[in-house]
Amino acid sequence: MADELRLDKWLWHARFFKTRSLAAARVSAGEVRVNGSRTEKRSQMIGPEDVLTFVQGDQVRVIRIDAIGQRRGPAPEAQALYTDLSPPEPESKNTPPENPGYEGKGRPTKRDRRMLDLSKARSLE
Repeated sequence: MADELRLDKWLWHARFFKTRSLAAARVSAGEVRVNGSRTEKRSQMIGPEDVLTFVQGDQVRVIRIDAIGQRRGPAPEAQALYTDLSPPEPESKNTPPENPGYEGKGRPTKRDRRMLDLSKARSLE
């Protein structure tokens, strides 16, 4: 028993979900795979060397369990429970430029802002 823990509880211990009920809901919806097999049982027992696959935000997480935690501790303690096997996150295409619409350095002056507004208004005509 010491080397196994419920799936939902481990996901909560490892800080992948903020609450245990959120982890249980994701498992019950069939959104978590254990060793490549889809599971809907939140009470499924898992142990070291098991591989979990699930979606977190925009990223598919693939993690290998290294240890079973005794408690939900701080983040460094939680990160020691697993090894992240996820592919590197692709560069986001939706990131806005650092300072859109102004080619100079720093913040535009009042005169520059007026020129930008005029050029935008002219382009709409």
